[in-house]
Amino acid sequence: MASDVLGALNEAYALSKGTKCKQFMYALSMNPPETENVAIDVFENALERIEKKLGLEDQPRVIVFHEKEGRRHCHTVWSRIDDEKMKAINISHPKLKLNDIAKSLYLEHGWKMPDGFKDRSKKNPLNYTRAEWQQALRIGRKPDAIKRELQECWALSYSRGAFEHALQDIGYYLAKGRRGFVAVDIHGEIYSLPRQLGMKKKELEARLGSYKDLAKVDEIKATIKGRLSKLFKNFSDELNLQHEKESKPLEKARQDMVKRHRDQREKQKAAQKERWQK
Repeated sequence: MASDVLGALNEAYALSKGTKCKQFMYALSMNPPETENVAIDVFENALERIEKKLGLEDQPRVIVFHEKEGRRHCHTVWSRIDDEKMKAINISHPKLKLNDIAKSLYLEHGWKMPDGFKDRSKKNPLNYTRAEWQQALRIGRKPDAIKRELQECWALSYSRGAFEHALQDIGYYLAKGRRGFVAVDIHGEIYSLPRQLGMKKKELEARLGSYKDLAKVDEIKATIKGRLSKLFKNFSDELNLQHEKESKPLEKARQDMVKRHRDQREKQKAAQKERWQK
């Protein structure tokens, strides 16, 4: 009922007195990357997703936007008190839930991912070093691990662009299959997304749009093949350079050994000749 912010916050406090809740408000700050100027509608969209994730939908809230050093920031507080049930809304594991949303925002908008968000155990094989490639070949891949990776990409994405970014970050590519959406890995293996994600085709289309305008599987395979060829050529050049560098001292040692053997044979030949003459 209040017409100003302070009055609204006092109302939320007064309502909390009818409960046993002491922390009756939930506060959140949104600080975008230093290099980005984020529009207000991006903040508002993120807040809606946060409310849904934390169970704060339709709760009274106050949002404050301000600019600092040329960048827009956002601060929000919600009342945790459900005025119908007269008890506080339980917010479980907020850090994990907010981390998921933050990661998806970075993927959707193509922002540079902070190191703290990156899972070093998951890496696009096209970005492997030679040692990592050899290790990956030794350990192989398990079906349940592949399914978990694809499901995590879906959980972190709220649009086709974000989903494609998330897939490519760990070595998969979104493509058009015979009957719908598929993911193709760098080995050319094809995975049905409805099956891997446990979802219907319509549910995928609701977020990703029509699959018909995606690149075909053969086109994706050709793209991957080209990138792999370039990668393997780089590895080959790296090995040749390494071998050349390592072979120089070996070649010198070989030449020294040949000379030493030759000298020993000449000495032996002379000694045998001398003995024969005697």
